[in-house]
Amino acid sequence: MASHSPLPEAVARVFITDELANRVSPPPDYLREKLAVHELARHMSGPPDAVMTHLVELARDICAAQSAGISILEEDTDQFRWFGLSGTLAVFEGATTPRNFSPCGVCLDVGGPILMARPELAYDWIRDADITVPEVLLVPLKIENGAQIGTLWIVSETPGHFHQGHARIMTELAAFAGLALRMVQGEQRLQAALAKQEMLTHEMSHRVKNFFAIAEGLVRMTARAASTKDELETNLSGRFRALSVANALVRRSFGDDQAQGVTFDELIQRILLPYHNETPVPHGPTLVVGERAINDLALIFHEMATNAVKYGALSQDSGKISIDWSADDHLVRVVWNETGGPAVGEPASTGFGMRLLQATITSLGGTISYDWQPEGLSATLTLQRAALR
Repeated sequence: MASHSPLPEAVARVFITDELANRVSPPPDYLREKLAVHELARHMSGPPDAVMTHLVELARDICAAQSAGISILEEDTDQFRWFGLSGTLAVFEGATTPRNFSPCGVCLDVGGPILMARPELAYDWIRDADITVPEVLLVPLKIENGAQIGTLWIVSETPGHFHQGHARIMTELAAFAGLALRMVQGEQRLQAALAKQEMLTHEMSHRVKNFFAIAEGLVRMTARAASTKDELETNLSGRFRALSVANALVRRSFGDDQAQGVTFDELIQRILLPYHNETPVPHGPTLVVGERAINDLALIFHEMATNAVKYGALSQDSGKISIDWSADDHLVRVVWNETGGPAVGEPASTGFGMRLLQATITSLGGTISYDWQPEGLSATLTLQRAALR
């Protein structure tokens, strides 16, 4: 058992772990425990979340407890989250509790089973939730490398209920809980990977379609402005090279660990260069975009420029785009204005490109609003500055 700092006085008064060794434990029912473990092992082949629920119910049943649950220490936070709850406290499924001011936190600090009586006398958040806990037994949850990731706990409505035998059984079940949690985490990572792969597949399909639409638009736009075959070839080749540069920025999402940050205006110019007869001149303060945000911003302006080529200002020779932005310590506000194109109106439906644009902006903690003016679209983007680093 790990050493730990002295408990605060209020917590020490409800900390009664030493009583476990002094209470009479009935003879172990090893057959029942063995059958319970076999039943739990059988559930391991089913959905991981169901395994956790069954494990909590098993702990509650074997220990004749009023309620039971699991508290998981969330990554990069100082709080536990409850899940898999069974019994009278099931209504608190998904609730959070503080790491450094809770029985679960004490359990992890001790590194072994602990017993508390009336913890609501020491923790006001339990009292404020109108919860009365005559006794609660907690054991730490560990994964294969020994790291403690949470607790398995059971509550009795009868003082003096839990004994050393319960602590032994709970510790054994906690070993299964650690394995089941790894299964749940593995399932979650797999689902996230599959969702990302599906998104990438849709994005790739969308980009292939867009490439042909953009290529057709560039050929048409360049042909209208060119007076000779050589001029057409030179201008069109230059625009396709610029388009390749822009798409190289987008492809950084596929694992280029050497990607370097660029300034906000450089990124916008590189993305919009293929669509303008002249290099656009964005206006705003100097902002450095970190390598993680390059791809998202490239997608945002690439999609907006694509829509302008298909439907907006850049579908006509006279069309222009102006981009201005301002920034403070927390937000970056970008104003995109289109002029000189056809009359536009709000689209009747939302295609994948618009959904991709919205999802990408949301991933940066941002929002976008549209103002469909007769002279052209005006859009305002608000982005979290911290997300651009």
